Amino acid sequence: MTDKASPIDEAADAAEAASNTKALDVVARSGFAVMALLHIVVGAIAIALALGAPGQAEATGAIEQLAANPWGPAVMWAGMIACCGLALWQLSEATLRARHLPTKERIGKHISSGFLAVAYGSVGLSFGGFAVGLRGDSGESTKDVSAALLATPFGTVILSALGLTIMGVGVYFIVKGVRRGFKEELFHFEGTRRGRLIDSLGVTGHVAKGIALILAGLLFVIAAAKHSPEESTGLDGSLKALRDHPYGPYLLLAIGAGFICYGIFALVRSKFGRM
Repeated sequence: MTDKASPIDEAADAAEAASNTKALDVVARSGFAVMALLHIVVGAIAIALALGAPGQAEATGAIEQLAANPWGPAVMWAGMIACCGLALWQLSEATLRARHLPTKERIGKHISSGFLAVAYGSVGLSFGGFAVGLRGDSGESTKDVSAALLATPFGTVILSALGLTIMGVGVYFIVKGVRRGFKEELFHFEGTRRGRLIDSLGVTGHVAKGIALILAGLLFVIAAAKHSPEESTGLDGSLKALRDHPYGPYLLLAIGAGFICYGIFALVRSKFGRM
């Protein structure tokens, strides 16, 4: 006699089935396309910074650039829907689909997809903020959060842990790029010219993004060590800090180009990625 599924299992199965809809698939793929566009814009801003132009080289700065065009409000609402849909899809990956995996893989999926769900959701909220006229400086917001954390008894530890976590994610991106772990996310084009191009974009993009995240996380660790929230300025601050070093502008140019490569790869992911 087979065991009867519990009401919780039945509800989870029903929720998983509901998450496998064509509509969510389309919205999630649109979210990947939006994130791709943001990476391309951030890469362009980073290159402009290396050449001495002003700009804000992170998601908020990229969204601000998109909001400035004549179709800005419509783009903001569309971006919010796409990114929030992608966050919902990642949440279903972290919960509903992960329950079928072995314990070790399930825990890894909880962490990776859960982190991405929060990241994509925050970008969606940023789009929504711009849509209703709420605009701010990401670097200043990061400083405010860091200052609030450092004012608490365990703030130094928490801020250090946050910085180390971001650096860890950066290392993950570098390893994923070097080992070409991104290939499992795509339908393969092995042995073709397109496949070799996608492979090059994936490696370059993942490594560049990993380096940028390590630099951003390092600023949080430095802010905690010095008990100085002014040091934690996020991705934009970490990239701008490179300009003060002898070979910094060249590294900034390379990171900017890498972000553009990652954005193009993400566009391919939005079309041909496994969902």
